[in-house]
Amino acid sequence: MRQPDGDGVRMVSGGSSDVRGDKEESEVPFDPDATGVIPRLTFDEEPSGRGPGPSSGEPAGDGAPADGKGDGGVSDGEARVDDADDDERAADQTATFRIPSALHIGRPPTVKEAAELSAAGTVSMPVLAEPETSGDGPAAEDDTAAGAAEATRAVSRTAIALGADAPGGAQAEDVSSAAAHVAEPAPKPEAKAKPEAKPAAKTKPEAKAKPTPAPAPAPAATPERAPESGAVTESGAASAPTVAPAVAPEPVVEPETAAAPAPAAAPEPAPVPVAAPPKRAGAAGGVMGRVGALVASAPKWLPVLLVLEGLVMYVLALKVPPGPFRGVDPADIDGLGLISALPATAFLAILIMIVSFFVTVAQSTDRKFLLLFQIAAITFALHGAGALVASEPRFPTAYIHAGFVEFISRTGESAISIDARMGWPGFFALFAFVTKAAGIQDMTTILQWTPLLSNLLYLLPFVLILRQVVATTRARWFAALLFVLVQWIGQDYFSPQGFTFALYLAWVAILLRWFGRVEPRTKPIPAKGLRRLIGRLDAMTPGELANTGTFRADKLLMFMLLVALFLASVASHQITPFMMLGVLTAFLIFKRTSLTWALPFFLGLAVLAWISYMTVGFWSSQIDAIFGGLGNILQNLRSNTGDRIEGSDPAHARVLQARLGILVVILSLAATGLVRRLRRGVFDRSALILLCVPVLALGLQSYGGEIGLRIYMFALPGACLLAAYAFFPNLPADSADVREETVPLRRRNVRFNPQLTKKLSVVLAACFAVLFAFAFLMARYGNEKFERVTTGEVEALHHVYANDKPSARVLYLVPKLGPEVTPTMPWGERDVEIVSFNVQALVHKDPTQIADAVKALQEQPRNSYLMVSRGQVSYLQLNEGYPADWGERFRAALDASPDLKRVYSNADAALYTWKKFVRGTETPEPRPYKTPRGEPTSPWTPVGIAALGLTWATLFGYEVIRLNGPNRARKARRRLLYLAIPSFVVAFAVIIERFLYIAANN
Repeated sequence: MRQPDGDGVRMVSGGSSDVRGDKEESEVPFDPDATGVIPRLTFDEEPSGRGPGPSSGEPAGDGAPADGKGDGGVSDGEARVDDADDDERAADQTATFRIPSALHIGRPPTVKEAAELSAAGTVSMPVLAEPETSGDGPAAEDDTAAGAAEATRAVSRTAIALGADAPGGAQAEDVSSAAAHVAEPAPKPEAKAKPEAKPAAKTKPEAKAKPTPAPAPAPAATPERAPESGAVTESGAASAPTVAPAVAPEPVVEPETAAAPAPAAAPEPAPVPVAAPPKRAGAAGGVMGRVGALVASAPKWLPVLLVLEGLVMYVLALKVPPGPFRGVDPADIDGLGLISALPATAFLAILIMIVSFFVTVAQSTDRKFLLLFQIAAITFALHGAGALVASEPRFPTAYIHAGFVEFISRTGESAISIDARMGWPGFFALFAFVTKAAGIQDMTTILQWTPLLSNLLYLLPFVLILRQVVATTRARWFAALLFVLVQWIGQDYFSPQGFTFALYLAWVAILLRWFGRVEPRTKPIPAKGLRRLIGRLDAMTPGELANTGTFRADKLLMFMLLVALFLASVASHQITPFMMLGVLTAFLIFKRTSLTWALPFFLGLAVLAWISYMTVGFWSSQIDAIFGGLGNILQNLRSNTGDRIEGSDPAHARVLQARLGILVVILSLAATGLVRRLRRGVFDRSALILLCVPVLALGLQSYGGEIGLRIYMFALPGACLLAAYAFFPNLPADSADVREETVPLRRRNVRFNPQLTKKLSVVLAACFAVLFAFAFLMARYGNEKFERVTTGEVEALHHVYANDKPSARVLYLVPKLGPEVTPTMPWGERDVEIVSFNVQALVHKDPTQIADAVKALQEQPRNSYLMVSRGQVSYLQLNEGYPADWGERFRAALDASPDLKRVYSNADAALYTWKKFVRGTETPEPRPYKTPRGEPTSPWTPVGIAALGLTWATLFGYEVIRLNGPNRARKARRRLLYLAIPSFVVAFAVIIERFLYIAANN
C-alpha cells in the first residue's frame, strides 16, 4: 500500500509484511522498469446508486449508516469487485491503492471527500466550494479561475494517505448535496442570469410543498475563516479566490430533512480541516515561481532543445567555409580519413545529441516519438557526414549501379554478359521504372543521399523487431542506437545489398510479429547429461512475445507479403535470400514461428530455380569460381580480416584495426548480455539466431573478399539487441503500451542499491555510445581519401562518354594484376555496353617506371584511355605504400613520354591515349550483349519447369490452409503433400542435371 511520507510517497508490498508504523516501512520508490511487485491502482467512482447500500438520492434504511455502509458491506463510493477470480487477484501480492475520484478526474475534492480523508487520518486539504443556498444571488465570482488553479496545485502538493475508508458521519450528511453540482460547468461571465425563485426544499413526490420564501441561512457547522484568506464558509459563500458557479444552483435538501425537522439537541458535527491556500506572491515571487516551474519541467523540454541545438551546430560545423573550429577542408584528410578534418564543434554536436538521447532514456516515461527523432538526428550526423562534405556522391561503385539503371531504362533489357550483377536485376529494374516514370535524368542527388536514407529506412523494421522482445524501454532504445553507431561497413550506398538488407529486416520483423510462436515447456527436464542442459534452457522464460489475436485475413496478407519480400530479394541479390532462408529454418528448429516446414522447401526451391534458369550466362563457365570456396572457412576468414590490415600507411592501419576493434567490442557485449539474461532466467532464442545464422555464410565462398562485411551487416540486429542486455538485462514491469510484458519469474537477492545500479548502467551505456560514435567516424570514413569522388574525376569520365562512339575503353591503375581489383574511380555511370573498364595497367612504386602501363595502352584499339585520378593514387598510397608525391611524378613521366598524348586533364584526373596508331585501324564496334545462339539448356529443362510449377502450387496451398489452424482440413493438406513431395524431387533433380550438363558442354 502507499503511505504518505512527507513530500514523497513510499511503496510498501501488500503481502510481504505488516505495516506497523511509518518508521518501519521500507522506502522503495516506484519505477516502471523495476522487477518486483507491481502496484495496482483502483479509483473510487462517483456516487451513482449502484452499490448495495442506498444511493445518495434515497433515505437510508433503519440501522444503516448514512454513508451507505452496513456490517461488512461496501460503501457507495467504492468500486465493486465481483469477478470470479478474486482469489487469483489476491494471490498476486500486489498493493491496491484507493484514490479519491476527485484526484482521478483532476479536480479538488469536495467537502464530503475531504471529510472522509480527514476521518481516515489525513492531513488537511483544500476543498471545492459549495453552492450558496440562501437565495440572495450567485456567489462571488472574483478570481474564480485563479482560485481553481491554486486549489488544484495545492491538491497536487498534498500527500494523500491511503488507509482505511472514511467512516460515515454527520459531516457526510451535512455536505452530501455538494457532489450533485460538481460537474456543472460555470457559464461565461458576460452571460450572467439572475436566479429564479426556487422551492426551498424538495420533498417526496406524494407530499407537495407550497412555495415559500427562501429560508434563512442555517447555523454554521464549520468555523468560518477570514475573508482575505479565501476560505469557504458552511453556507457556501466564498471569498476570493474560490471555486463557485456564476449562477446559484438549485438547493437540494436531504430527504430526511424534508420529512422531519432536525432534533433540537443534535450534536455539532466535527469541523472539517481545510488547508489555507498560499497568499498571492508579488511580482518578484511570480517571476521566481515561473522560473521554478520552468526548471521543474526541464525533463520535458531539455532533450528537445539539446537535440535541435546539436543538429544546427553539426550542420554549421560541416557546411560553413573552413576556419578555426568550423568547416571541413578536404585537403586536411589524411590516412585517418574524414575524422582528421572534422572541426571540434562537430564532435561537440554529436556529444550533445547523444546526451540528449540518454536524458530522455533515463526518464521513467517512454517518449517514443522523441526517442525516434533523437536516433534519426544521430543517424543524420553520422551517416550524412559524407553527403554534407562531398561535392559528388561517395563510393565509386555506386556509379556503375547507376549505369545499370540507365541501361535498363534505355533498352528495357537486362544483359548478364555485360556484368554478372545484371543476372539479379530486380533492384536496377525497380529504379529504372521509378526514374523513367518520374522523368529523372540525373541521379546524382539519389546517389548522394542514399546512405542516409537507407539507414533511416533500416530503423523502421528494426524498431518493430525490438517491439517483439521482452525487454525494458531502455534496452530497446539503446539497441536501436547501437544499431546506428556500429553500422560502419558502408554497404548502404546505392546498391542491391543495401536495398535487400532493408527487405531482410522487414522479413524478420514480420516473422516475429505475425508468425511468432512462444510455447512454455511442458515436458519434464531430464535428470542429467546434455539433454538436461537443453531442457533447462527450454524451460526458461522466453525472450520474445507471442503472436496473439491476429485475424486470418491479416495472417494471409502478411504471409503473401513475406513471400513477396523473399522473391524480391531472390531477383535482386545473391546472398540475402540465403540469410532469410537460414533465419526461417532456425526459427522452425527452435520453435519460434508458427509456420511449417513447407515454406522453407518452397522458398529454397525458388532460389535454386532462379540461379539455374535465370543466371546461366554467369555460372555456365565459372563453376569453380562459384563453388570453389565451399568449406574453406579459414581461407575465407583470412581474406576478410588479416589481408585487410596489410596497409603500409600507419594511420590507415589504425583505421583497419579500429574496425576490428568495434567488431570485438560489440561481440563481447553481446556475449555479456546473453549471460546476464540467462542469469535472470531468460533465454533469447530469436536474438541468438539472428546473431549466429549469418556466420554460417563463411562456409560458402569469399565473395570477392567481402563475405566478412556481409556477415557483419546481417548479424548486427541480433548483436545489438544482446549488447543492449549487457547494460539493461532486466525484464520490464507491467506496461500499458507494451503488450504481454511480465515481471521476472525468479527473484534474486539485491546486492547493490537498485537506484544506484540503474544510474551506473545508464552512465556506462552513454560512455560506450560516445566511444562507438567517435570510432564510427574513423571506421566508416577511414577510406575517405579514395572513396571520396571529386568533381574533376567525374568530368574526366564525362569526356570519355562524350567520345565513346562506337566504343571506348578505359584502363585503370593496379599494383598487381588480378581479377578481384575494382576500379577506384566513378566508372560506368553511362553507356555500360559501350565503354569497357576491364583492362588493367600495372604500375610500380617508382613513378618513372611507366613501361608496363604504356605497353598495356599500346595493346588496346583506338579510342582507349589510360586514366590517372586522385582516388587511384590515394588508394596506392594508403594500401600499397606508394610515395606521397607519386601521383605528380607519375603524371609528369606520362607527359614526357613520346608515345602518349594527354587529351584531358584537371587537378584531379588526366586522360592519356596512344599518340600514333597504325594507318587503317578503326575503332571497333562494341561487343554485343545479346548471345546470338541463346542461353544453353538441357534436355530435361521442360520437365523441370513443369515440376517447379506443381511444387510451388501445392506447397503454397498447404501453407495457406495451415494458417487457419493446425487441425483444419487435414485430409486436404495430406493430399497436397502427396503431390508436392514427388514433384519437388523431380524439380530438384532437374536443377542438378542442368548444372552438370551445361557446365560440361560450355
